Amino acid sequence: MSKIRTAITPTREENFPEWYQSVVKGADMAENAPVRGCMVIKPWGYALWEKMQKVLNKRFKETGHENAYFPLLIPLSFMVKEAEHVEGFAKECAVVTHHKLESDGKGGLVPAGKLEEPYVIRPTSEMIIGDSFSKWVQSYRDLPIKINQWANIMRWEKRTRLFLRTSEFLWQEGHTAHSTEQEAKEETFQMLAIYKEFMEGYLAMPVLDGEKTPEEKFPGAESTYTVEAFMQSKKALQAGTSHYMGQNFAKSCDIKFSNKDGDLEHAYTTSWGVSTRMIGGLIMTHSDDDGLVLPPMIAPKQVVIIPFLGKDTDDAVLDACHVLKKQIEKLEYNGEKIEVVLDASDKNAGTKGWDWVRKGIPLRITLGAKDLENGTFVLNRRDKAANEKAFISLKDGFADFPAILEEMQSNIFDKALSFRDENIKEVASLDELKAMFANDDAGFVLCYADPEVNEDREKLLKELKATARCIPFAFNKGNAEGECIFSGKKTSTKIVYARAY
Repeated sequence: MSKIRTAITPTREENFPEWYQSVVKGADMAENAPVRGCMVIKPWGYALWEKMQKVLNKRFKETGHENAYFPLLIPLSFMVKEAEHVEGFAKECAVVTHHKLESDGKGGLVPAGKLEEPYVIRPTSEMIIGDSFSKWVQSYRDLPIKINQWANIMRWEKRTRLFLRTSEFLWQEGHTAHSTEQEAKEETFQMLAIYKEFMEGYLAMPVLDGEKTPEEKFPGAESTYTVEAFMQSKKALQAGTSHYMGQNFAKSCDIKFSNKDGDLEHAYTTSWGVSTRMIGGLIMTHSDDDGLVLPPMIAPKQVVIIPFLGKDTDDAVLDACHVLKKQIEKLEYNGEKIEVVLDASDKNAGTKGWDWVRKGIPLRITLGAKDLENGTFVLNRRDKAANEKAFISLKDGFADFPAILEEMQSNIFDKALSFRDENIKEVASLDELKAMFANDDAGFVLCYADPEVNEDREKLLKELKATARCIPFAFNKGNAEGECIFSGKKTSTKIVYARAY
């Protein structure tokens, strides 16, 4: 039996990591930079990030947050104010120690002008934003402060992979300060809910939301909440987090306010963020062996029109394509005009078609002289086989596009949800857990487990190459008690374990 030809090699089944890199390359999304562990995000990949920014930025502002910007360089003395925080990031910090270059006399350059105090290139901004908050807050009337920053981050990663884990990446980080514990906790859960709504509604990426176990929480936080996505490799991906800081960072940064009784209190703070890692999650959740698959609600463009050109028919076909483009652009999907690109580049139509398959554009239209004579165009959908096509009326067939795009969005989500749910397995003993992780396709493994930190448990999980992903809300509603599979103690807590990126 001959092998089925695919646009991406190797296939997911043959080599998932290499398949992933091939999808990124085939969609022309990003490439490795000359700087170790960094990436160049190319226009199609960056357009996807811009679309994510646009949607999230709107939601942030609707919930009372304002955008601001803070320095890339953080004084080392700021970092050491919060011991647990700096310990959590110390091994990943890139540090600036000099402020100029001088000639070495041999045609090269060497660092000169040693700084009095080194600067850390931001691995996260709690400490420097906390310094500003300490200046902005005097009274309870100054609270809450709700700030978001779109920025780049530097963490000196050992093993990198485009979008998923790079030394420099793009993200948003929200930081808020409140006068009460209750208000800060409400903020923490509100932002987690926004992330979940965005990932499931726009990225069509099902997530488990829940609380991180103590050993997995953000350094310095009181509690960390997460949205965990499930990849086709049956590994987890932490897609976003929201942290309740309590008063820890307020005490470190001296964020105090005078309450209604005139007494000084430390504020209650939160932080929350998502990054370009979402693009990696999107790729691994939906894409196939022909390339990227984009849910219509997040695709930079929803439709591409590809003309079949011949010497005697170029003008008529191109004119028809331009008319069709304008007609489709008048239609609305998800409250915005449908975005269309006309690919009139000097390539043959077949090559262009496969280029756009690899880019994951939801709808592909091809139109040639014979189609024009028949009053039709050819339509291909990215949620169906590449060779599956329909002949649509040029006159008014495009009017169904909003409904088609809505159907595609639902289909893509439902497919990912079914795959995720089929791969959540509950175990009742340590032997069952070990048996699950004896294979590479364990998936999400759910069990009763005491969430307290236990060194023996962590050693075992390290051997199994698994981690506690979260205490999922969905599986911890009114639980009867069970036995912790590690200690045998009674507990009402269920934890999801998985291998992860």
